[in-house]
Amino acid sequence: MAAVHETADGLLYNLIGGEWKPAKSDRCDDVYNPATGRVIGKVPLSSNADVDDAVIAAEKAFDSWRDTPVYARSAVLFRFKSLVEANKEAIARSITEEHGKVLAEARAEVERGLECVEFACGITAHLQGRNLEIVATGVDVEMYRQPLGVAAGICPYNFPAMIPMWMFPVAIACGNTFVLKPSERTPRTASLLADLLLEAGVPEGVFNVVHGGREVVDALLCHPGVKAVSFVGSQPVAAYVYRKGAEHGKRVQALSGAKNHLIVLPDADLPRTVEAVVASAFGSSGQRCMAGSVLVAQDEIAGEFLEALSERASKVKVGSGFDPGVEMGPLIREQHRSRVRSYIEKGALEGARLVLDGRTHPVPGEGFFLGPSIFDGVDPSMAIAREEIFGPVLSTVRVDSVEEAIDLVNRSEYGNGAVLFTQSGKAARQFRRYANAGMIGINVGVPAPVGAFPFSGWKNSFYGTVHVNGYDGIEFFTEKKVVTSRWF
Repeated sequence: MAAVHETADGLLYNLIGGEWKPAKSDRCDDVYNPATGRVIGKVPLSSNADVDDAVIAAEKAFDSWRDTPVYARSAVLFRFKSLVEANKEAIARSITEEHGKVLAEARAEVERGLECVEFACGITAHLQGRNLEIVATGVDVEMYRQPLGVAAGICPYNFPAMIPMWMFPVAIACGNTFVLKPSERTPRTASLLADLLLEAGVPEGVFNVVHGGREVVDALLCHPGVKAVSFVGSQPVAAYVYRKGAEHGKRVQALSGAKNHLIVLPDADLPRTVEAVVASAFGSSGQRCMAGSVLVAQDEIAGEFLEALSERASKVKVGSGFDPGVEMGPLIREQHRSRVRSYIEKGALEGARLVLDGRTHPVPGEGFFLGPSIFDGVDPSMAIAREEIFGPVLSTVRVDSVEEAIDLVNRSEYGNGAVLFTQSGKAARQFRRYANAGMIGINVGVPAPVGAFPFSGWKNSFYGTVHVNGYDGIEFFTEKKVVTSRWF
């Protein structure tokens, strides 16, 4: 059974060199259950010394791990996959407790993470190189993929299981060693995953966990022993991580913010589209980079659709993710709830019409709850239409045509996802071809790709050259070596 490793008073340990150890720093933060507002543990704010210990342990383990036969590395991941499946409910409950998302969403998160583990299990096929004989008389050329060394993952709070599993399974399958920095807001789930990876037989030092905040992030970005950094988080921090990591000679992929558009045409299936938009905009309380944030409704359907959407959203049950029938949990912290509320106030001040006010939605007790909000009459220049809110707020912009809708998508500084609801193959093809976003949905509210495909943000939604997941993950965590040979 997976366990969270912590002191008697709930302070998490770091995992360094195969051992659970207390941080060298005496600073820590509280970890909350956002549905109750109560403290459920403590996370150390580790120091540069803790990062240095973890990187040294990972460096020490690298040579033997890279020389471990690829089938043996794959076998560790197969065992890890089986252990995660056996402990899926415990992991999901941990996610709901420290993040707040409803239990069904937490279970789905574990499943999406397992897709990435399953892809990494196939490393014996994915890691193969290629060759070409007789490029010149008696000369052959071969290309091999080899690991980089120590890789690091810096994760956000909103997917404490899935996003780490975007990173470390492919990295260690390719022969790298790894240092994980979970979010200090949702750190406990990472300890469960690490415990299962140790049980699966990963050698000491191959996988390490260092808890903390900005000091740990900066230490990883600057440490000469770290060769690659994978990051997911907000746009300002992603830009910082990319610049700082590149400045110190590292390979960096930084997944960033979003402002995803949901376009509804008059021929859309109304009931199904309403349900898809509610799930996209208000699932996980809007705290995900694939959440629908701007509803783009063609004039002909806008009024009817908004009426149906508002009625459905007003009935969304908000509460603890453990309670039956709850569709939406809390926001992560009171500070974040205040920030989201400020956007609702800003939208009204800018002149948008507040169709549904989440501040008056019925919510339980002491948690950081906020109901769904919907604006109409939003101008694309307004802050609520341009800036990432990361909460349950949907802004409606009305347009005359699909061309105007696509233009609206393309003028956004972000390019994570965009969705079209229609029964027209012509409109769908036009949208698929010309919408400038990396993940396109056709009648799919959240077009996050399965683990074998890249999570493909564009524009300010991504900094780097190759994305996370799928073969992009193999590209990111390996270096190509080309051998040209002639034998006499």
